[in-house]
Amino acid sequence: MALLVNTRLLLRKVKNARSLMPKRHRMKEKWAATLPKFSPTSLALQHFDATYSVQLGQLWPSVRIALLSERKYGALLNNFSHDAVVEDLQAKGCRDFITDTDTEALPCLDPESVVGVEGESNDVPVKKSNADHHLKISPKIKCLVFPRGDITRFKPARPDTQRLLGYYLLDAASVLPCLALDIQEGHIVLDLCAAPGGKAVALLQTQAIGFLCLNDTSVSRTLRLKKVLHSYIPKELLTSKNLRITSSDGTKWGEIENNTFDRVIVDVPCTTDRHSVMEDDNNIFTKNRIGERRRLPQLQLELLLAGIEAACPGGEIMYSTCTLSHIQNQSVVEQAIHLAKENHGIILEVVDLRPLTHMFRKTFHFAPNLHLGEMVIPHLGANFGPIYMCKLRRLT
Repeated sequence: MALLVNTRLLLRKVKNARSLMPKRHRMKEKWAATLPKFSPTSLALQHFDATYSVQLGQLWPSVRIALLSERKYGALLNNFSHDAVVEDLQAKGCRDFITDTDTEALPCLDPESVVGVEGESNDVPVKKSNADHHLKISPKIKCLVFPRGDITRFKPARPDTQRLLGYYLLDAASVLPCLALDIQEGHIVLDLCAAPGGKAVALLQTQAIGFLCLNDTSVSRTLRLKKVLHSYIPKELLTSKNLRITSSDGTKWGEIENNTFDRVIVDVPCTTDRHSVMEDDNNIFTKNRIGERRRLPQLQLELLLAGIEAACPGGEIMYSTCTLSHIQNQSVVEQAIHLAKENHGIILEVVDLRPLTHMFRKTFHFAPNLHLGEMVIPHLGANFGPIYMCKLRRLT
């Protein structure tokens, strides 16, 4: 014991003596050469400060605070579970944001306010007809959230007698692309970037899909997708001929199955802004992933073009991300519309989603005045998102 105490005292003296030693005789500590000067989260925040302060202007300071604060979740109810969780969640103050909508009528839009995509001709109009104001939202998709300003956490869901969980915890805004996709009875649906599985679980809640193909390029992410599905979807459905899970290169999907699907959702890999400023683990702003990050817009474009090719004439494609980046959002859609016409002869129209934003403005904070698509932006009172979405329709 005395030896241990003496050793500690000696080490302490050596450590203290180092500060008295002339600089030229000191040895550089190993960590000084190996630890990065800035953490990935710091690099992400620096990048966003430089980019989004210009893109969002006066909105950025409040969005920044929300991004760095604890996010809100929603509980997507699992219709396949026999566990009665709705009453329990409602008793705690939760509400289903999908049924608790803003009933105030949306002001009539000028039919002549059809505009072309910025930078393009009016060959690709944004759809603003009154017909699109009547959104058909599946009554079977239910997602409960706590009231605005309430950051109460949900408890983990418990398995029922069939080992299926009662709800899936996710950013409630990520359900919006699934709602806007307007799944109808018997539709053939493709989820091109399906992992980790939240949107796939939401789509299956409609119980209306005739055939669903779930794909993800990454084998490890596909395994995670299967694990999630086994926790929420009955085994007989997972093994049926109406569901297919693949791990193919999504950018080549147009060569595999083109002109096939009634609905396609393309939820592309992105900078995942909230994760990038909060977690150093698996962060795309790490030094060895610079090339991957720079290639993202091109990958996103190729995935969207593949989804467009996979849709049948008259079919609809939903492009979505979880980033605020204009380059990864509107710019990708603009390029895809142009290249689909130039290279494949496919004419697309952009479907107006303002009725959706009007319907759910009690729950989410939407970015104002986007010329293409809609975006949920983080806000301290409703800290969901970011989620960008843009719906395209293939013209016949």
